[in-house]
Amino acid sequence: MKLISSIFSVFIILFLFANCTTNKIETISLEGTWQVKLDSTDIGNQENWASAKFEGQNINLPGTLDDAEIGVKSTLEPAMNNYVLSNLTRKYQYIGKAWYQKEIEIPNAWVKENITLSLERIIWESTVFVNGKLIGKNNSLVAKHDYNVTEHLTEGKNLITILIDNGNKFPYINVAGTRYPDKVNQDMAHGYTNHTQIKWNGILGDILLKTASKNAPENLQIYPISRANKIKISFEQASVLENEIKCIIKSKDGKEVFSENVSIEKGEKNTVSFEIDKPENLQLWDEFHPNLYDVTVITKTGEITDSFGYKYLGNDNGDLTLNDKRIFLRGNLECVIFPLTGYPPTKKEDWAKLITQAKAYGLNHLRFHSWCPPKAAFEAADEAGFYYQVELPHWSLEVGKDPSTTAFLREEAQRMLKDYGNHPSFIFMALGNELQGDISVLNEMVAELKPIDNRHLYATTAFSFQRPTGTRPEKEDEFFIAQWTDKGWIRGQGVFNAKPPHFNADFTAGASHIKIPLVTHEIGQYSVYPDMSEIKKYTGVLDPLNFKAIKIELENKGLIDFAPDFTFNSGKLAALLYKEEIERALKTPSFDGFQLLQLQDFPGQGTALVGLLNAFWESKGVITAEEFSQFNSELVPLIRFEKAVYETGENFKATLEVANFFEDKTNQTLDWAITNNAGSVIKNGSFRNVNLSIGNNVNLGKIDYAVNVTKAEKLNITVSLKGTKYTNNWHIWVYPKKVTTTAKDILITSSFKDAEAALKQGQKVLLNPNYKALKGIEGRFVPVFWSPVHFPNQPATMGLMVDDKNPAFNSFPTDTHTDWQWWDLCINSKSIVIDSLEVTPIVRVIDNFVTNHHLANVFETNVGTGKLIFSAIDISSTLSERPVARQLRYSLLNYMQSDAFKPSKNIEMKDLDVVKTAGESAEKFDFLKMDIGY
Repeated sequence: MKLISSIFSVFIILFLFANCTTNKIETISLEGTWQVKLDSTDIGNQENWASAKFEGQNINLPGTLDDAEIGVKSTLEPAMNNYVLSNLTRKYQYIGKAWYQKEIEIPNAWVKENITLSLERIIWESTVFVNGKLIGKNNSLVAKHDYNVTEHLTEGKNLITILIDNGNKFPYINVAGTRYPDKVNQDMAHGYTNHTQIKWNGILGDILLKTASKNAPENLQIYPISRANKIKISFEQASVLENEIKCIIKSKDGKEVFSENVSIEKGEKNTVSFEIDKPENLQLWDEFHPNLYDVTVITKTGEITDSFGYKYLGNDNGDLTLNDKRIFLRGNLECVIFPLTGYPPTKKEDWAKLITQAKAYGLNHLRFHSWCPPKAAFEAADEAGFYYQVELPHWSLEVGKDPSTTAFLREEAQRMLKDYGNHPSFIFMALGNELQGDISVLNEMVAELKPIDNRHLYATTAFSFQRPTGTRPEKEDEFFIAQWTDKGWIRGQGVFNAKPPHFNADFTAGASHIKIPLVTHEIGQYSVYPDMSEIKKYTGVLDPLNFKAIKIELENKGLIDFAPDFTFNSGKLAALLYKEEIERALKTPSFDGFQLLQLQDFPGQGTALVGLLNAFWESKGVITAEEFSQFNSELVPLIRFEKAVYETGENFKATLEVANFFEDKTNQTLDWAITNNAGSVIKNGSFRNVNLSIGNNVNLGKIDYAVNVTKAEKLNITVSLKGTKYTNNWHIWVYPKKVTTTAKDILITSSFKDAEAALKQGQKVLLNPNYKALKGIEGRFVPVFWSPVHFPNQPATMGLMVDDKNPAFNSFPTDTHTDWQWWDLCINSKSIVIDSLEVTPIVRVIDNFVTNHHLANVFETNVGTGKLIFSAIDISSTLSERPVARQLRYSLLNYMQSDAFKPSKNIEMKDLDVVKTAGESAEKFDFLKMDIGY
């Protein structure tokens, strides 16, 4: 009898499961034409705006008022002022309330169902009315706005009215941009800003009515329990009658890996959960194996399905691990930079395209700076094997000051976990960017989140300028984002201008004592000159008045023809610095990643053009994806060496290492070669039987090359992992110890007075005054930091533009752009304003895009019957210790003695008064004490 009863019970359960599959969720899309009325003076109300159809303007949703060209039309013109240069300009702008209305048809079959109105993304408050009845209000910048409209919809025609207010609801989540006079542009948290995205009004993504059987399961969440090799699954249901439900897990190609009835445990607030053993054939998810599965839960009253990837994060004595394997984040910031729309895409294919471009440059990670992307971004990353750090829309210097803001952020965090927590790409969560204030509030919030959801690691803030926060992890931090620690700098901005080029350094001194995963914050920020060809690409809602103003300025100053070269050469310098910064990070054993600011331009906060790609993720022609990924990928050959410049009699020595965050490799061969500029191999070799484990593989071999040259050369060092795509290269410069020139009929002087006398006699003069006493801009190697608009009080040049085809460089190998051998020359120089001088620059300096002067530090010209080369680079003092200066001087003098020295421009000696300071004595070097080095 018991056997018959058991069989009957199983039959009933199977019957229920079989029949509940007919209760599929159905949807009605509300995309299309809506009516909209603006309500900036807040006169609209439920009675006269929501209860009856109104006559408004047509607008297509999903979309924004900006898309529809509704709002206040911009009257701004291109101008070289901080307001225009602060960010791209909205062609139409509206901040305030807007009412959206649409009549819809509800089928008879829906009348007895549970119906939800779902609005995917809004900035940032919505209020919904159905047939004039108030349904409710929702505030969120990160999650969908859902409304249960079951009781208010009827069969046939229904009127949906949605009031959206994009005004600032919680001002304490944002940093005030004090440099920008207009209040509208002062909010810079990227969840709500006009600096990158815009403060749009509208609805993005899905606008859906969804139906499900009443009491259907909701909020499916899938959690790995790695320590027990299990999966925990939970969902919500108003009432659960059965004690057993069905769970099915399928791979994305439809193969079933699990299908069983499981016993459930009922918890608080209608939560139901159960655990199952991880199926043996369910594969782990990571960047190299993005294995995804669909989990379906079936109850008596319905079913629910969601996608997930089984992954688990860890901290192995400070090392970041994924699935017990060490990983390294090669990251980039994403700050809602979509310049055609001013808002993030909500289609998976758009995010897939962006991620494909990012991966081509070797990236495996995006940090969403003070915002959270829509579901399509997560879906694309899940499929591509790409890692995300998401953040609350929070960038405040007054954390904890306003209780309502804190409460809102707590709710936002919960919404973020609910809507996006299943996505395996979601690995990190920070509570905001560079937060300051009451840090105990942030610790409390993180402490609340950690036990709720173990699928991510949490941090109180992505760096902070507040001390001691920002110099060491907070109590609740599970990972640490920093620019420096209490032991010193861990990024290159504080290094590259202060110390001569050296390639044997890393950030161990400042990083090794940190005992949780450490990722360096916003590295780079090397500004690149604006690309004028970009202007025509802005065909959407934003007008590049900043670019247009700069173009007009260049035209007026006769510099427009140089603009492409300014972009290229400043970009080459930026790429050079990015390479060294990334390689130092990869050489640091205690690092777990870096986050670039950034690979693409940041068009806000003063037009911060810090990208090697433009704001559209398109190349500026500076460096290819293949070239960039040589030093930024899952496996990178590296060398450590002392310096960039060598003389005859010295040895170039380098030690080889490999940063390997791909897979263990045994019995490998590392090939290396030194080639000259013609491509001829000078020396080469191999290291065989090399075993590469995950992490930093050091001291794999040594290169030792004795320098013995009679002329200056640029050499290339290449290291490759044989039989693979993994290769990397570096340049060094080698110079003879002594160079000889007769300097016949040439006066070499630091005195303007002596130079004038010689020029009057028709002589050739190399005038090399004391650069410290010249009027001009302090010589620097690194370019503008971030933006000359946002940070105006900095020596703001953007690298060199060298006339490398000029015979003046016949004995001085150089490219057109700044490279490491120019470091000493740049530091010991002034950049001279030559706007008023009829001279030919031999070494032009690229000015920043705010001042746009003609700048040079070496130029040639005729002065009367004489011929002059003027050098604001010190090429006269301590030359025995400065081989590059010695070689440049030698090359210039050889040029001056040749028939090629025929300056085409003419000035009078008094014209040079614009570069002089008062007092000739301050300008002279003491030639008696000077080591010429010949």
